[in-house]
Amino acid sequence: MAAKRDLLSIIDVERDLVGILELAGNLKNRTRAGETFEPLRGRTLAMIFEKASTRTRVSFEVGMSQLGGHAVNLSPQDTQLGRGETIADTAKVLSRYVDAIMYRAYRHEDMVELARNATVPVINGLDNIEHPCQIISDLFTVLEVRKKLKGLKIAYVGDGNNVCNSLVLGAPIVGAHISVGCPPSSRPDPWVVEEGKRIAAGTDSHVQIVSDPKEAVAGADVVYTDVWVSMGMEKEKLEREKLFRPYQVNSALMKHAKEDALVMHCLPAHRGLEITDDVIDGPQSVVFDQAENRLHAQKAILLRLISGT
Repeated sequence: MAAKRDLLSIIDVERDLVGILELAGNLKNRTRAGETFEPLRGRTLAMIFEKASTRTRVSFEVGMSQLGGHAVNLSPQDTQLGRGETIADTAKVLSRYVDAIMYRAYRHEDMVELARNATVPVINGLDNIEHPCQIISDLFTVLEVRKKLKGLKIAYVGDGNNVCNSLVLGAPIVGAHISVGCPPSSRPDPWVVEEGKRIAAGTDSHVQIVSDPKEAVAGADVVYTDVWVSMGMEKEKLEREKLFRPYQVNSALMKHAKEDALVMHCLPAHRGLEITDDVIDGPQSVVFDQAENRLHAQKAILLRLISGT
């Protein structure tokens, strides 16, 4: 029996990321054609949510359904996790019932603990360090529109958060350049930057971290941003909005990117803060394509990890 595979970091699929993107495209085409394709019939996914979710929950639940399987939605309040059962015990029990576990957690340490004790694949649906499923969807979206990834420049502007971390790792895996513009106090994790540069050295790409948003987006093929105030940071709202105000993605900043640069945001968006209405609703925006593609990317991830397809 093959060893189980987890997706805790996008590095976990470094060797077959391109294959997953191709599989996502294949699955999207099948769905668009109205084809019934149910290779996960009889399989069950457990979904544990410590944080609120729209896209992650719906895409995984619908994705399992379209692949013929079933998803069970859980929260700590609904389970014994909320009453003191350990993550390790929860992992061991769920592994007896389900074929995979998707976990949306506050702490990466808890994600690792769950995976260490589960005998079925564990998928990181977001934690404080990474959001690999989001970036797989994002790279699929860019590939779908631009027909290539290698050699493109992706610029990320704003908070060096979990999405940024996964992008710094994911972009060089597929040979894309990544340029991050953020305040010095809010840069992506140092180990992520080091690992991104290691990967980039082998794919003829580069990783750049700068403080000037204009420098970050100069000549970019893609301009990406995310919220400035993530879940759990509400007390820092006013301070963070002041810090990131110069990093707003607006029409003035977009003039420094390529004329046909794509605009991306993983949603939910705080319009008028990290991005303006005219940009997110403009002709260069692929934000809602990104959102749709969470479904197709999630299906590819599920199929690859559960069945090995």
